[in-house]
Amino acid sequence: MQLAQANACLACHSADKKLVGPAYRDVAKKYAGQADAAARLADSIRKGGSGTWGAVPMPAQPNLSEADARKLAQWVLEGGK
Repeated sequence: MQLAQANACLACHSADKKLVGPAYRDVAKKYAGQADAAARLADSIRKGGSGTWGAVPMPAQPNLSEADARKLAQWVLEGGK
């Protein structure tokens, strides 16, 4: 996805393999069945965080619009493919 490339997501994440951050398929499994998954994940993308997937923090993406964060979140929840 172009948004993932443009925002350097692919430097730390891949669809099916843990790099610095978790694989998108693992994120999708964690959020599976949660009604608010896209909103929660979009919020995490914009605000960043640490401790959820290990010691390495995910940097915040404050310049990413809410709409684009939501698109990225939905793409991740679909396994990043």
